[in-house]
Amino acid sequence: MEETIGVTSAAHIPTQRGEALLDTAVRYAEERHWDIFPGTWLESAEGAERCSCGDPVCAAPGAHPAREDWATQATGSATVARRLWQKHPKASILLPTGRTFDAIDVPETAGFLALARMERMELTLGPVTCTPDRRMQFFVLPGAAAKVPDLVRKLGWPPAAIDLTTLGEGSYVAAPPTRFGAFGAVQWACRPTAANRWLPDAEEIISPLAYACGREARR
Repeated sequence: MEETIGVTSAAHIPTQRGEALLDTAVRYAEERHWDIFPGTWLESAEGAERCSCGDPVCAAPGAHPAREDWATQATGSATVARRLWQKHPKASILLPTGRTFDAIDVPETAGFLALARMERMELTLGPVTCTPDRRMQFFVLPGAAAKVPDLVRKLGWPPAAIDLTTLGEGSYVAAPPTRFGAFGAVQWACRPTAANRWLPDAEEIISPLAYACGREARR
């Protein structure tokens, strides 16, 4: 799939390799059994790229749902995915959370610190994305959104005091190689492999994530 970002490369996001969005979307459904749905896309206008939603100041150009009923459009069928992206070949690839996975969202600096700590602890990780707005999203088993606040409190952190949120039912993440306008592309910090097909429970990785976010909050 897309190029993986090394744990020590927090300041650098590699250039998008331009792999066909349709082929990648189909693989996510076929190989990972993830639900997916097409989002907005980028269009050239007056020498610049703008979001297909038409908003000139779109906060996530080319990387957000194109319709309000996106949750009902999401599919785990590779055949349906191929048909959807054949209709809109430039559409972003969005993954609804709360179904096959939830995602713990943290700042990039905290995320890379936590990744290094997890490697030393030899923890099993799921896929992890790194977005152009300098966020990282750790894929975990569904149900994390309901229990992460209590897990964070048990570790001694008021949830509101650290920049750590969990995306569950009703939310989504953008998958590589989706681009956020001119800001860059979503990349894998830990790419999907056969070894991480089975996702960790949030409880298994919340400690290093909360520690890293707490350290950032103290700065």
